[in-house]
Amino acid sequence: MRILAALLMSVALASPAVAETVLIQNGRVVTNGAAGIIENGDVLIVDGRITAVGANIAAPRGARVIDAQGRFVTPGGFAAMSEIGLSEISGSGAPNDASVEGDLISAAADAGRAFDPSVTAIAVTRMEGVTRAAIAPSSNRLFGGRGALVSLGGEADSVFGERTFMVVDLGETGANRVGGSRAAVWPAFEAALRDAREYPSRYRNGQGGAVLNEIDAQALQPFARGEGTFLVHVESAADIRRLIAFARANPRLKFVIHGGAEAWQVADELARSRIPVIIDPLSNLPDRFERLSARLDNAAILARAGVRFAIAPGPGSVDAHQARLVLQLAGNAVANGLPWDVAFAAVTRAPADIFGVGNRLGRLERNYLADVVIWDGDPLEVQSAPTVVFIEGVEQPLVSRQTRLRDRYHPDRLRELSSRTAQ
Repeated sequence: MRILAALLMSVALASPAVAETVLIQNGRVVTNGAAGIIENGDVLIVDGRITAVGANIAAPRGARVIDAQGRFVTPGGFAAMSEIGLSEISGSGAPNDASVEGDLISAAADAGRAFDPSVTAIAVTRMEGVTRAAIAPSSNRLFGGRGALVSLGGEADSVFGERTFMVVDLGETGANRVGGSRAAVWPAFEAALRDAREYPSRYRNGQGGAVLNEIDAQALQPFARGEGTFLVHVESAADIRRLIAFARANPRLKFVIHGGAEAWQVADELARSRIPVIIDPLSNLPDRFERLSARLDNAAILARAGVRFAIAPGPGSVDAHQARLVLQLAGNAVANGLPWDVAFAAVTRAPADIFGVGNRLGRLERNYLADVVIWDGDPLEVQSAPTVVFIEGVEQPLVSRQTRLRDRYHPDRLRELSSRTAQ
């Protein structure tokens, strides 16, 4: 019997979790949509999708009912930029796929192929209410490679958006990589686009690329033709204006700014250009020349101007793998003048919209994927935590390596083990 029980347990653990029918009742439902926040609202989940949102929804036969007891019920968090899943513990001997170095590969680097859904940080992030992330490696070249969109459910097929965007650095760091001057970075970028558009003919006739090798030219080609998004690292107002002008002259190309420490200075121009920005609300120190005018109310100014933006750690941040911090960053933006609903949307709905999946993620509305979180307090307060997390209708375990170690070595457990040993 013991052997049979052990076998049944191992099968249960190995089997994938199955979406169920769940009715969440009596919650403060943040829809991120036209319905706004519904007090005493309900959310019905069937087969991994939201089938109804409102008040007094009847529970289908066999549904599991969860009483939210007036707590926040929200979409799962979406980290608009992260290196989560690309490294285990940075700085250690553990595998680290978050940094691409050398001369062979730059634009062709593919974050989706390096993503590991089992790394320690994913469980830690998931249990703090973040269910999705955009990921990309860093690079010592002009192009950082192709980014991906991932679920943090820990499943083998967690990558749901492959090669979604191309990372390129057109700011101070990018200039240093092509000769130390912005006088070189834009000609290099434009030459790379020509190389990609003329692939493979110029490579087959032996001419080669002006900037890119054949591997990178092939990878860059769809983006150079407007079939993907460029995620551009720029910080200064001057660089942002150059990008806006370039986008105006090349209307087929799509751009998203990552950084934008001085974006508040050109907020109206950004709003007219319709170029979204991913900003770090804690970027307020002039640690380098391109951030001299950084300020804590950057997000609030962009919001008032009508700029589309999301919130995430900035380029080169030491917190690049800490996708869970996006909610804390949004809370800091609220402390500096950003309305709560706009801040929460900047870490849920806005990233989904920016990366083209806003028709199925980032809102609690009918037919959206059921990434749903119930909280014990305000989601943007650092002392709040999820009590229940669903990803595509599957309830997630709120445990991590850290919580298991805590429980294993808790003084009460050690005393219990010592007592058993003494007996």
